[in-house]
Amino acid sequence: MKIIEKYINIIGKSISCLIPLMTLLMIVVIVSRYFFDSGRTDLQELVMYFHSLVFLGCAGYVFNQDEHVRVDIFYREASTKYKNIVDLVCGIIFLLPVSAVILYFSIDLVSMSWSIKESSTEPGGLAYVYIQKTFIYFFPITLIGAFLYKVTRTIWK
Repeated sequence: MKIIEKYINIIGKSISCLIPLMTLLMIVVIVSRYFFDSGRTDLQELVMYFHSLVFLGCAGYVFNQDEHVRVDIFYREASTKYKNIVDLVCGIIFLLPVSAVILYFSIDLVSMSWSIKESSTEPGGLAYVYIQKTFIYFFPITLIGAFLYKVTRTIWK
């Protein structure tokens, strides 16, 4: 199970390196639009591709690092045992079912997109929408992997 953590961390750290590039591209899009009166649909869509990759690809990494958002009114001051029980129960009730549903319903969506080689409907847009839709798989797979690693780490601690 340690190998799952290793790959989730590699994926998350690698993808998070796109954040500065995404920021730089957004600045180029804004400058070209407002200072040179030239819209760059291709760059704007590339920023969206990077944003989706960062959000979907880093979810498992953030969960693995225990940095995800949670409402911690009671959780913050609780014992480690209580936190582990809450994480396990909430993971089973919420994380696993939601991840499974996302994975299940994304299979047809991504398959169809690849079969027609879906491209942007915008003039000057990118021709690789099907690749962007494939990023959806990162979300449930890395989250389920991170949860399973956390469960095994907690149980065999």
